[in-house]
Amino acid sequence: MRHPFITILLAALAVTAFGVRADDLPAPDVDDDAPVVRGSFEPDSIGIGDRFVYSIVVDKDLVQNVLFPSFGGDGSEPYSLIEDIPVDTLQRDGRHLTLRKRYLLAAFEEGIHRVVPQVMYADKNIVDTLYGGDTLDLLVTTFQIDSTSHSIFDIKPQKTLPFRMGEITGYLKWVIVALLVIAALVYALRRVLAHYGRSLRDMFRPAPPQPPHVVAFAALERLRAERLWQQDRHKQYYSALTDILRTYLVGQFGIGAMEMTSDEIIEAVRGVDLPRKNAMDLTQILREADLVKFAKAMPAAEENEAAYRAAWDFVEQTKPEEPEPEEGGAEGGNPAATPAAQTAPAAPAIPDSADGGEKESGSEAGAAASETASEPDPGSRKEDENSKQSEL
Repeated sequence: MRHPFITILLAALAVTAFGVRADDLPAPDVDDDAPVVRGSFEPDSIGIGDRFVYSIVVDKDLVQNVLFPSFGGDGSEPYSLIEDIPVDTLQRDGRHLTLRKRYLLAAFEEGIHRVVPQVMYADKNIVDTLYGGDTLDLLVTTFQIDSTSHSIFDIKPQKTLPFRMGEITGYLKWVIVALLVIAALVYALRRVLAHYGRSLRDMFRPAPPQPPHVVAFAALERLRAERLWQQDRHKQYYSALTDILRTYLVGQFGIGAMEMTSDEIIEAVRGVDLPRKNAMDLTQILREADLVKFAKAMPAAEENEAAYRAAWDFVEQTKPEEPEPEEGGAEGGNPAATPAAQTAPAAPAIPDSADGGEKESGSEAGAAASETASEPDPGSRKEDENSKQSEL
């Protein structure tokens, strides 16, 4: 880093270099072997705000030290420094050197600027300023504004132009092409849908809701595929199972089971015409689910399978009956066979448990349930006997 005293001297050089002629400069007290300073402007005539190159060339001995002026220090110079180009060595002949320092400057003051190139020279105990022999002239011109022959007017207001078709003709052609393409696509789509007996309105109609028993069967199938109780997730298993039954009761019988407790559901079901066995199975499922969810009970594998089978049978036996087809409608089969008997989903096979004997116990539980379902109700048997006596 330069010495502060030298920096101050360089700044002073930059300030005094402009506006001083060579005739007005004092004669330097240096020897005849002192360096020779020259300068130039490229170009020497510019407009205000334009840029120019200021070059300082020094011929000196190898051991002599010179310091070039610096610009852009405190802003007092009449020029603005754009770029400080490094020193170039133009020629070297033995001990003789020719150095060139260039500055890219911009002038913002009009007039003729007279500049004397100068550098700082230091030799032994001598520190002095060397000036060039010629004064450089830089002409800075500005724009002449004739305010006498030209008047200054305000900004003109907006002018509304008449509408012309040429402004939208290009867009209108593309709109017509797009409409024709859309019409062709709609026509082709209608032909394809008519081939399959459908219309465009069918595409925008919402799908009809599925019957509650179909939704319940699909949910039971998904619950079986999750194998929750096989992973000791009994609470999640019984929660999902009772939610399926609650949703079925809402859709099939209009009972608000989703917001009811188990006791409230059992009480509400009593007002519905259900087979006694199905009502008892629903009660058993809800009671067992409450024990698992709130008392942290751990049912055995047979009990889990029996609860799933009871839920499936409850939906199967309480779903609405399908209308019987007309006689002769079924080809090659029993005319009395109903579509419900032909399309009803079969009860899923109970998944194998971890123990080998659990499968047998599950089948035994299913057989017992089917036997219980086949046994006639004592109350109905008594009503049949009373009806026969009354007929006699």
